[in-house]
Amino acid sequence: MSSLEISSSCFNRETKLPLSPPLVEDSAFEPSRKDIDEVEEKSKDVINFTAEKLSVDEVSQLVISPLCGAVSLFVGTTRNNFEGKKVISLEYEAYLPMAKNEVKKICSDIRQKWPVKHVAVFHRLGLVPVSEASIIIAVSSAHRAASLEAVSYAIDTLKAKVPIWKKEIYEESSSWKGNKECFWVSNN
Repeated sequence: MSSLEISSSCFNRETKLPLSPPLVEDSAFEPSRKDIDEVEEKSKDVINFTAEKLSVDEVSQLVISPLCGAVSLFVGTTRNNFEGKKVISLEYEAYLPMAKNEVKKICSDIRQKWPVKHVAVFHRLGLVPVSEASIIIAVSSAHRAASLEAVSYAIDTLKAKVPIWKKEIYEESSSWKGNKECFWVSNN
């Protein structure tokens, strides 16, 4: 994936900068091709289910845009305990055709509710050790409120509607868990 590169310019003490830009008569501002490309940048949704370790940097890079002043992230990680039991890892399974379709619907819903630019949803499948990411959701927008609200909506809706199952693996046993948000889980 791409990486963020930061460069800086240095001036020696003898460099003099103008206090105001030069005045040029009879010239119109011509935007560069790069400026035009940025204005025409197409929105994208990136959805990935993978057994590979997830990278917060890689996922956040996918949604960065020069048109946006905010990138909001949700990173769900495996914690080391549940109801007094020591958790060794989590194991995720998904019905992929339906899971991908449901995440696409979530991205579409987000675009109808908030003015966002890019959305990325990456979910890990298989074994996920303690402290590693199970899910990363990244959203970019011009201002923070839209991306923050969209990320919150995305994780809540994903847990309620997307067919992903989680098995908690403890030192001595294991247990499949249903999300309490899921419509197909009985809450009796």
